[in-house]
Amino acid sequence: MILPSRLREGSGKGMEKRTRIRQLRNNPTDAERLLWRRLSARKIANVRFNRQVGIGPFIADFASRSARLVIEVDGGQHGEDTAADAQRTQVIESYGYRVIRFWNNDVIGNLEGVVVEIENLIGALPSPNPSRKREGSKRPREESA
Repeated sequence: MILPSRLREGSGKGMEKRTRIRQLRNNPTDAERLLWRRLSARKIANVRFNRQVGIGPFIADFASRSARLVIEVDGGQHGEDTAADAQRTQVIESYGYRVIRFWNNDVIGNLEGVVVEIENLIGALPSPNPSRKREGSKRPREESA
């Protein structure tokens, strides 16, 4: 008997992506580890973040689905290919996310500043569930003669 969870796993590119996500979660960079300690358990603005989230063809370092925010922590290799990062950002934004990037050395050397910037950004984002405006009465008005 095949369990339903095994049926969902499938094979091919989806399976490869899940394997890569698992590898990235198990081997974070020092900067990712530091930032995760501050992002986990809703410690920033009571917003839930996940690590290594698949969005389209990419894997984001950190993502909040409710705030529609992706946080990328970039190492030195990202300074060489800014066009690829711009394209990656554009694709992730096409899925409705806002992307913010920090350099590894900023996270390691100025973690508090990075956290404040994230908090400020989250505070400036529109509410994900704005309250509905009251629609009023649906009855047509009676015309007076």
